[in-house]
Amino acid sequence: MPQRKKYTGKQKADIALEAIRGEKTVQEISSKYGVHPNQVTKRKQEALKRLPEALEDKRCKDSDTKELEKERDEQLKKIGELTMQINWFKKKLGPYL
Repeated sequence: MPQRKKYTGKQKADIALEAIRGEKTVQEISSKYGVHPNQVTKRKQEALKRLPEALEDKRCKDSDTKELEKERDEQLKKIGELTMQINWFKKKLGPYL
């Protein structure tokens, strides 16, 4: 059984870029790189789908995430304290409830 061809990320990106440019037909690109025309279309769609994620400004996202994590940790700490207080009151006032 013949072994499958494995393409690097750079090769896949080259295929996708040529397809996005639109200078050649899908058939021309597929014959140039030795892939099925469906693969050319798939690479193009995947590249267009992931492009916004690749170009997103991660600096803003990281600082927002850190603030949200800090706030979440504080809220979890407060929930833990309140839970302990409720359990203590239930234990002490149990017969009177």
